[in-house]
Order: sequence, then structure tokens, then C-alpha cells
Amino acid sequence: MFHFASFPASHQEQDRYATARHHPDVEGDIQMDFDDEDFGDGSLKLTYPGVPLTSAQAFMRGHGTYVDNDEVIASVAGMVERVNKLVTVRAIRSRYNPEIGDLVVGRITEVQPRRWKVDANSRQDAVLMLSSVNLPGGVQRRKLESDELQMRTFFEEGDLLVAEVQAFFADGAMSLHTRSLRYGKLRNGQLVTVPPALIRRLKSHFLSLPCGVDIILGLNGYIWVSKHTKQSQQEGEEAFDAEAVYSNKNDDIDTATLTAISRVTNIIRVLAAHFIPLTDTLLLDAYEWAVEQEGDVKVLLQPDVGDALVMAVAARS
Repeated sequence: MFHFASFPASHQEQDRYATARHHPDVEGDIQMDFDDEDFGDGSLKLTYPGVPLTSAQAFMRGHGTYVDNDEVIASVAGMVERVNKLVTVRAIRSRYNPEIGDLVVGRITEVQPRRWKVDANSRQDAVLMLSSVNLPGGVQRRKLESDELQMRTFFEEGDLLVAEVQAFFADGAMSLHTRSLRYGKLRNGQLVTVPPALIRRLKSHFLSLPCGVDIILGLNGYIWVSKHTKQSQQEGEEAFDAEAVYSNKNDDIDTATLTAISRVTNIIRVLAAHFIPLTDTLLLDAYEWAVEQEGDVKVLLQPDVGDALVMAVAARS
């Protein structure tokens, strides 16, 4: 039986981001002039400090920009975003800035009375209250003192989970919940860390690839790649099995699925190293290209193969 062990991004992986090549969108001199059709397809543009973005008379400057000689200029390296007439640059190398309703992947760091502290790659740990999780005996039942005494049977230090941002406390800390049966403890997979700016807001952040791999794109930059789970096992209050939902044991995973999980995680690392925003169609195209090469999954991490992957994906899009 195989077991996955998930760890934070290593220094070597972080260095790969720091030394990564620029995406083709930021090569050479860039002048970005926006019109009403820009970003109509939801695409994002990369920029770096000092690049003129647009006219200050037609657009308002937002975070990550300044005005000089009637031009809106980028002050940080990151993704250019536009909301109506407001132009902002979301820095690539920054902490996750949460919003209510965001889907995040996190790690339990501490068990406290009636709450868990969660590392969600933000400026401070998030909080998951005991009243915000599903417990045995019914989703809507009252939480008892016995539940507080058994909190480590649900989540303990080091456990990974997927949750939704429910609210914010007075100090700005996130309040999470896992009341939906699509949320909760994560098993049978591997954690990948990327800059949060590369995760676009999609209609659904739960992706399923034909190779039998599920992907959870946390908006906080934590991505979970795991063995496919049938939809019927995720939804429906009658299907709630506390022993299975809060189990710490991985299922048996066949060799083909293990290989597919490793291939997907390496693809994500390559795309992140080139600062390419991640979407469902992009990941599917990249996986199909990687399978066509019929090489070992480790080969994807070689610089020349990674460059070829990025070029192939760009040609298909």
C-alpha cells in the first residue's frame, strides 16, 4: 500500500520560482493599452515594474500602480487586472489576500478549545470553529462538550483540508467552514504550492482529469492533486460517513494512478516556474502533451523539456 506524505514547498522549489524565466508575455518592451474588449475572455497579462499600462486620463490607477506623465505605470511585477475603469497589478510574490467565498486548501497547525488554527498561506493563520464542521450524527445537530474532547479525532496537527472562507474576525483572520461534504480532510494525494496570483477565479475549483486524477485549486496557492473520487461519495447528507470523512488512512492506489498524480504535480510545477496562470483547459492540454512524449515523469522537470511543454501549451491555446 502506498502512502503520500505532503510537505511545504522546499527551498529548492522556492528558488526555482525566483530564477524562473519570464513568460513570453513579459519579454521585451511592453505598452499595454486597454479598450472595452480587453480581458473579455478572462485572460490575464503579466507585467513588471516601470511598464506603462495605459492612459491615466481614461483609467484610474489601483494597487500596484502609480501615475507619471499622464500614464498608469506598474510598480510591482505581477498580473494586470481591470475592473471597469480601475487598473491594478496583483503582485506575484505576495501573500494570499482572502475574500469571502474563496475556496482554500490549508494545513492544521494547532488544536485549541472549540477551534483549529489553519495555515492558509495568508498573513496570519485562519480559524476553523468546531461549530463550522460536519460531525457524526447529523450535519445540523448541536455541538456537545463530548465533541470538544474528541476534536483530534476530526482534525489534528498536520492534517490537510479544503474549506471555504466564511467571514473575517476583528483582527482580520479568516473564519473557515467545511459544512459542505465537498469540503473537509484531504487524503490520497499530494500538495503542490504555487504563487497565489497564478490561481484564477473559476466557476469551479474542483477539477477532474480523464486520467483518474482530481485537482483542487486553492485560491491561496495550495493545490491538492489526488486519486479521483466519485461524485456520489462527496455529496448528499445521507452519504456522510464520519469514519471515512475523518480517516487518516489513504486508500489503495494503483501504479497507473500514482504515475498520473506525479505527472500532474510536475506539470503544475513547470507551469508555475514559468509564471503561467493555471486553468482547467491549460492543465488538460499540458497533460495530454506530457503523455504523448512517453517519457518518465521526472523528465518534465528538466529545463529543456519544461520549455517545450510551455511552448506546446501556448500553441494549443
